[in-house]
Amino acid sequence: MKRPNLVYVFADQLRWASVGYNGDTRARTPNIDALARESADVTNAVSGHPVCAPYRATLLTGKYTTSTGMVINEIRMNTRHRTFAHVLNDAGYESSYIGKWHLYAAQLGNHFDPKNSFIPPGPDRLGFDGYFAAYNFHHRYYAPYAYYHLDTPEKIYAEGYEPDFMTDLAIKRMRECAAGEKPFALFLSLGTPHDPWTRDNVPDEWLRLFDGVDFSLPDNYMPCNDSHADMWAKFFPFERGKLTEWMRVYYAMVANLDYNVGRLRAVLDELGIAEDTVFVFTSDHGEMFGAHGRRAKNIFYDESVRVPFLVRWGDNIAAGRRDFTFNTVDIMPTLLSLMGLECPKEAEGKDLSRCLISDETCDEPSLMMGTGPTAMFGSGKEWRGVRDKRFTYAVYRKDRAEYLFDNLEDPLQKHNLAHEPRFKGEKERLKAAMYAKMKEIGDEFDDNLHYMGRWVKKRRIVRTATLR
Repeated sequence: MKRPNLVYVFADQLRWASVGYNGDTRARTPNIDALARESADVTNAVSGHPVCAPYRATLLTGKYTTSTGMVINEIRMNTRHRTFAHVLNDAGYESSYIGKWHLYAAQLGNHFDPKNSFIPPGPDRLGFDGYFAAYNFHHRYYAPYAYYHLDTPEKIYAEGYEPDFMTDLAIKRMRECAAGEKPFALFLSLGTPHDPWTRDNVPDEWLRLFDGVDFSLPDNYMPCNDSHADMWAKFFPFERGKLTEWMRVYYAMVANLDYNVGRLRAVLDELGIAEDTVFVFTSDHGEMFGAHGRRAKNIFYDESVRVPFLVRWGDNIAAGRRDFTFNTVDIMPTLLSLMGLECPKEAEGKDLSRCLISDETCDEPSLMMGTGPTAMFGSGKEWRGVRDKRFTYAVYRKDRAEYLFDNLEDPLQKHNLAHEPRFKGEKERLKAAMYAKMKEIGDEFDDNLHYMGRWVKKRRIVRTATLR
């Protein structure tokens, strides 16, 4: 029996709440909404470390950040891991990766220099030894800034809007693979709707969809910066007045993203392989947009950690909402098991494929972590947290400030219940679960500089947890 194909599509900075099927009336996402109606909709999926590079390291290894060492952005991944792609290769898959990589840079900034943007063939591609059309990262979506590399440092510039162009590459690759004898796995990492949210960074046709649409500040907006925020999460005074315009561009990017999801699905139908393909749509993390006095991500609030996660596989997975707890670290073990493949023993996530194909559930709280500032080493921003079906608990390392939210009664997480006596039992339950999971994986809640001093040299990870 031929194994199923895998198409894994993930956006950058798309939050759970900003798609139509989750109730956002401003969203223009008919294709994603249609996919949701035909898929297992994992409603409690979280980004276990809601930052671009840490998410990708976990996705491809099935390990927590404190085991991969990818504790901030813009450092280079250690290659001593058995990855998602290695398993697929060994099972005879034609594996491909297209789009943003974000696991190779060894400088803070200087994004457009090929020594940072070109990922050379070999171990730094973490097992993607076949078709690899990628760049480390950038967030400008038109040439001369939008480009990718194949197997040389030569820049190949995107024609038109980069998300459309990258989807073109994915469609061409799917056609090639469908004509072959081997099953295929394709990972498509699209850069949108990541900022900058300027009108020159999205096509006019998508912006026009939002002419006359009212964008207002969120109900949990705070006019002052969160005292725990790093420099990426703080607002400069002149930026707050731009928030609603940023939202307009963001939603235009999401509408374009939806268009490309529709294109991918149409080609799978045209090729006659849609029912034989595990199709996943998700995101690496969300965006705060001023909620709780923050912008960007890297925090335990739902605007940052909660992400869409849709899985379709013909008649093999019944459509409908699934409310089991699901974390980034669980993706690799779950999808590999669903496809009949064995996950590496060193992976730290759970195989929850049974929860996709049945009514079985999982109530274990998902461990979430922030191991420092977004892209610059420094102390004082580290936090840990857990989220289950109802509550979020989190604590900062530096001042031990604690947070507890009832996400059902208080979905905007405006009321911190951590010090209310009637919620003491819930807090202690979640706190115990968090520290138990941390102990299990060897996470000692270290200062961010611990990694700079012992794990990372010249922004390259030289050590991993398996080498302790």
